Amino acid sequence: MLTHPTRLVAWVVAVAAAAALTITAAASAPPAPQDSLDVVIAGGRIVDGTGAPWFVADVGIKGDRIVAIGDLKGATANTRIDAIGMVVSPGFIDLLGQSEFNVLVDNRAASKIMQGVTTEVTGEGTSIAPMNERLFADQADGYKHFGVAMDWHTLGEYFKRLDERAHPAINLATFVGAGGLRAYVVGKDNRPATEAELEQMKTLVAGAMEDGAIGVSSSLQYMPDRFASTDELVALARVAASYGGVYFTHLRSESGKMFEALDETFQIAERAKIPAEIWHLKTAYKANWGKMPEVLSRIEAARARGLDITANQYPYTRASNGLDACLPLWAREGGTEQMLARLKTPADRERIKKEMEDPASPGWENQWFGSGGGDGVMLSSVLDPSLRRYEGMTLTAIGKQMGKDPRDAVMDLVIADRGNSYVVISIMREDDVVAALKHPLVSIDTDSGAKAEDGPMSESKSHPRAFGTFARILGKYVRDEKVLRLEEAIRKMTSQPATRVHLQDRGILRPGMAADITVFDPAKIRDVSTFEDPMHYSVGVRHVLVNGRAVVADGKITSERPGRSLKGPGFRK
Repeated sequence: MLTHPTRLVAWVVAVAAAAALTITAAASAPPAPQDSLDVVIAGGRIVDGTGAPWFVADVGIKGDRIVAIGDLKGATANTRIDAIGMVVSPGFIDLLGQSEFNVLVDNRAASKIMQGVTTEVTGEGTSIAPMNERLFADQADGYKHFGVAMDWHTLGEYFKRLDERAHPAINLATFVGAGGLRAYVVGKDNRPATEAELEQMKTLVAGAMEDGAIGVSSSLQYMPDRFASTDELVALARVAASYGGVYFTHLRSESGKMFEALDETFQIAERAKIPAEIWHLKTAYKANWGKMPEVLSRIEAARARGLDITANQYPYTRASNGLDACLPLWAREGGTEQMLARLKTPADRERIKKEMEDPASPGWENQWFGSGGGDGVMLSSVLDPSLRRYEGMTLTAIGKQMGKDPRDAVMDLVIADRGNSYVVISIMREDDVVAALKHPLVSIDTDSGAKAEDGPMSESKSHPRAFGTFARILGKYVRDEKVLRLEEAIRKMTSQPATRVHLQDRGILRPGMAADITVFDPAKIRDVSTFEDPMHYSVGVRHVLVNGRAVVADGKITSERPGRSLKGPGFRK
């Protein structure tokens, strides 16, 4: 029998209330005078991350741990933060942060910490490691542009660089991406992996899990992930499961074949015996608007038959991905150089233009048509500085400025920027976004790398979700529209994502847990970033502590960089 969403909510609240009683009972007594604390956050409304009602208390921190929650007026502390009138919550966990490269360029992760994020999970389909020379060559444009040396190959080597040299402001955990493994071993051709190639990919999964990956992921709308069969994905997921890992996926279809894509995810979870989560859940394109309740019902039904399936989302009606995703899959096959060669071939260009306007064009998610063509596709960021004059413009407007068909403008921009441009696409409807947001099985992600108002991560624009996701939920959907209770929204941002990826010492405020803490003004928190003008930090977040150290103090970014790599359950020291 299906579990109705309201009963799920009631169950979650009941469990949370019991957890809160346990936490309150377990809170340590105020430390003795000689036991000086490093930080006391005093007098705030504690929203502990479980979903239980808030309560007023102080939080005591020693080193990188919470050591006391209660009345700490008599405790001595090196730093005392006045949180009266503020909400004190666990630091927010972004379940798809995409900053694994960005923090090597700008370790502040500024747009994330300014909205309260303390931990990112990343690695959607293609992860930062393992890497070989073929993968480095394919990504060389970005590395060269930002001056990042390609000096790691394994995930363990990347984590070492992150911890010993990058020193990010946030914590970072990552999946090993099935698409990246396919590119590593098979390349970007549309063919099945041989038995020997699959064995090599499985060995790479095992190595990444032992290096600290939290599981295996896929991004099945894109190339080369899309070329993987269900059997291939099951084989890789089984290896991750043997280490206690999880499987996260961008569905093979978020539109016309969405239900079949859900069934594939359920099958992988069942056959591999692995928990699974759907990234950035949506019902894309006008023909599929209104289907979110059915999607959620199918997820509930899968859980009712014993499959551990959940999802996450960002709170916007527009998505973002590479400009080249507006092209048919065959045009992108084989890698950047082959794609660019096709785009320079007149016969291929004409075929591409025809298929972009054909809603029945087979073999791909036709996002150009689904977005409404050039009016629904906005260029958000480029790598080549000479193209920045087009950022923030629709492809219709760019085509007019160039004096050409918007479809030709797409292809010419892909050529000019060597496939490094990104777009914002209008593909969702607000009622579907809200339906997912209200559901207790859906947590939160930004699906965007960290940006900044200054420095190298400010030179090109982005989707506003990079700056505003968490503040938008707390301001628009909690305070203003009352779509969610504050405590439930915080649960979706903290304990729920922590549980999904086995971060056992984060996501809840209680003694012994990591001191990742966000303090915000519930009356003022809001997103400022917009689609037209995205490069602005959210407001209302007053203090953010990562591993006990303040990366945001009194609303301003500090010089502290206490983030670290967070390892999965299979990590071997």
